Amino acid sequence: MGAKDIIVKPIQPSVGNAFVKSQHYSGKVVPNSQVHLGVFYAGKLEGVMQFGPSLDKKKTQTLVSDTAWNGFIELNRMAFSSALLKNSEPRAIAIAMRHIRKNAKHIDWVISFADATQCGDGTIYRASGFVLTGIKKNTGLRRNPETGEVIQNMVAFRRGIEKEFRGWPKMEGFQLRYVYFIKPDARKKLTVDEMPFSEIAKM
Repeated sequence: MGAKDIIVKPIQPSVGNAFVKSQHYSGKVVPNSQVHLGVFYAGKLEGVMQFGPSLDKKKTQTLVSDTAWNGFIELNRMAFSSALLKNSEPRAIAIAMRHIRKNAKHIDWVISFADATQCGDGTIYRASGFVLTGIKKNTGLRRNPETGEVIQNMVAFRRGIEKEFRGWPKMEGFQLRYVYFIKPDARKKLTVDEMPFSEIAKM
C-alpha cells in the first residue's frame, strides 16, 4: 500500500476536532471550521484537514480582487499522523481541493498559513501547488508566561484579554502566507506579488 491508497472524505466535526487536538502541534482547533475532511489509510483515520472563514475575513478578501464575500476559504488546521507514507500529504490536499471544486463552486481560492515560529515553513504547501504570497516576522503570537499557552492577537481580542496579552513575551519567528487557486483565472487577480520559494531561506 502507498500514498495512492489513501481515502479522503467528509467526517463529523467532533471526530475531526478530537484528532486535531491529539495530533496538531498547537493542540487546538479553530471553532469556526465548516468543512472537515478525514484522511484514511488502511481503514484508519490518519489525517484531518479543516476549512473555514478567515479570522480577519475583510482584510483577507482583498488579496484577490473581485472576490465575493464567500469566494474564498481558509485551510485553518491540517494534522497528519506519522503512519502516512511519503507523498500522502500532498495527495490528500489535492483530493481536498477537488472536493471543494466539485461541491463548493463559489470558492475561487484557498488561503493558509505556515507557522514557522512554532512549526514548519510550508513544505507540504509548496509540494501541493500553493503560491507563496507573504513572509512576515511574527508580531501576533505571544506566550502566556504563567500557562505556557501561545495565542494569536485576534484570539486575545475575542477573549477580552488584550491588556494582559500585550505584556506577554513575543514569539520569535516568521509566518508565511500561501494561496491555492481553485479557479486558475483568480490567480490573475492576485493583488500582491508572488514570491519565489528561495525567499524563505533568505529571510
